[in-house]
Amino acid sequence: MSLFRNIVFVAALAGLVAGIGMTGMQYASTVPLILKAETFENAAGGEGPATAAHQHAEATAAHSHDEADGWAPEDGFERSAYTALANVATAIGFALLLVVASEFAGGMTGWRQGMFWGLAGFAVFTLAPGLGLPPELPGMPAADVATRQVWWILAALATAAGLSLIVFRRSVAWAVLGVALIVAPHIVGAPQPESHETAVPHGLLHSFVVAVVASSLVFWVLLGGVAGYLRSRFMRVA
Repeated sequence: MSLFRNIVFVAALAGLVAGIGMTGMQYASTVPLILKAETFENAAGGEGPATAAHQHAEATAAHSHDEADGWAPEDGFERSAYTALANVATAIGFALLLVVASEFAGGMTGWRQGMFWGLAGFAVFTLAPGLGLPPELPGMPAADVATRQVWWILAALATAAGLSLIVFRRSVAWAVLGVALIVAPHIVGAPQPESHETAVPHGLLHSFVVAVVASSLVFWVLLGGVAGYLRSRFMRVA
């Protein structure tokens, strides 16, 4: 029970730090781009596939642009507060996965090792799924949400399993199987919309993808580094 409490404590504290950091990075990089893209979406009249529900990166909150939208937080402090709360909750969940997975491998011995675990999390939850489903801005067409979610989950699971085989099995046969698992979802291919026509400029989309990937990389390295530091301090004492 003591181990469980320590894992939860480390994950909660690391998630709080990384979630607040992610919120700051979003408002400095991705949020201005999202607001700019919404002007193109509104200028296009909200017609066509661009009005379908679309998914932004792990690091940004999902937006729904259907006409039948329900309650939404008001712009300003309320929206910022809910964004920060969602980021912290998401970061704590990811931190729990990271700490638990590392415990099966002996635990993180410090912030340096924690950063490597964070890089693994970045590869599993951002890099691999993003190759098939890159971050999307408002006003962009997208495939069905359910099929995209299924593919995203399968890509993340396959990447995690593949990396585990490559790192921990230490044999050529297992490494080949690991590479095959990582590549398999991309051979199958991610769900794509019927049309890729959009009013959003390509340059704006490129800037958004770069900002999302960069902020996600910092988020995961920060999450892993803080978790590794806390784990080495508190769980070693315990």
